[in-house]
Amino acid sequence: MRQVQTGLDRLAASGFETLAGQRVGVLFHAASVDWQLRRADQLLMEADGVDLCALFGPQHGIFGQTQDNMIEWQGYKDPATGLPVHSLYGEQRQPTAAMLAGIDTLVIDLQDVGSRYYTFIWTMLLCLKACAAAGKRVVVLDRPNPLGGDRLEGTVLQQDFRSFVGLAPIPMRHGLTIGELACLFAHWQESPPQLEVIWMEGWRREMTFEATGLPWVMPSPNMPTVETAFVYPGGCLLEGTELSEGRGTTRPFEILGAPYIEPGRLIGELPGESLPGVLLRPLRFEPTFHKFAGQNCGGLQVHVTDRDLFRPVLTYTAIISTVRRLWPEHFAWRQPPYEYETQKLPIDILAGSPLWRQAIESGCSLLSMEQDWEAELTLFSTVAAEHLRYE
Repeated sequence: MRQVQTGLDRLAASGFETLAGQRVGVLFHAASVDWQLRRADQLLMEADGVDLCALFGPQHGIFGQTQDNMIEWQGYKDPATGLPVHSLYGEQRQPTAAMLAGIDTLVIDLQDVGSRYYTFIWTMLLCLKACAAAGKRVVVLDRPNPLGGDRLEGTVLQQDFRSFVGLAPIPMRHGLTIGELACLFAHWQESPPQLEVIWMEGWRREMTFEATGLPWVMPSPNMPTVETAFVYPGGCLLEGTELSEGRGTTRPFEILGAPYIEPGRLIGELPGESLPGVLLRPLRFEPTFHKFAGQNCGGLQVHVTDRDLFRPVLTYTAIISTVRRLWPEHFAWRQPPYEYETQKLPIDILAGSPLWRQAIESGCSLLSMEQDWEAELTLFSTVAAEHLRYE
């Protein structure tokens, strides 16, 4: 039973009144649907009094068709409507003045997954900047944080390590909705755009996605389930290593490994008693593409048993640290380029600074690392508090 109305649902229920008489562009993707799975662009096209003029897409395209990182896509003309489709993950990652010239308002409807590395929120931030410079209004349609909004975890990004997997100082698991993030990002801008957020109805911070009653649509090709989203705040760190993060399997980020790993030994060396809310199952797998494609890999699958207790960043920190300790002759950090960064290590821009990597390399305990994160998270909570809409 549907408990929550998204920003798109509420906009449609209002008859799109806030867009009446406007020339509109929309930034959307495959998961930008209403509760009946109707796409945002289709609803805007059919809305009385709304002149839909342009479509914008983030990483993976408006249909979620492109795999992996740095697989760019090019803009084109939509064959069904004749509208221009502008790529914001290609030659441009920020709308140009020419792209925005024919619109009055940019509508943003993107399903985030609650993790700093997920690039859709950074596409939104760049759109806020571009619209401010061009004098364009922005309407953000809010959607649930599928992890809920009552927990934070991990490191907070340091400004010197900004990249397209982190452009502002937020934690790995940030606990905000995309509408709340929009307000926070606008607050941090010297010259923010005219911003309106269409808030949800019925959402509470402790809600996980299933509790909303809304349909889950993959926001990107390797985010097939809500379970994937729950492990992603930790699982994405695997992209900064030469370990397989399970791309090329049906459970990306839940499955991980490499040809040299002996699954039983890895499981036996992990501090299971310090990793609450999870069971780690040894396995072997062969990725069909990406790292170690066609090779027999040893590793494990992360099975979350209690979402309230599960700490994804802690869990994957323990796994990566243990693999590095057990197989130092094989383990390696991935080298750049990664997400348009050509100098800094991918793991450092994912972690938000070199400190996470250095702590692992120096043998710091999980407890010590968590204590360091807590101080950062307390400060971020104070900064973010005034932008929380849902209590």
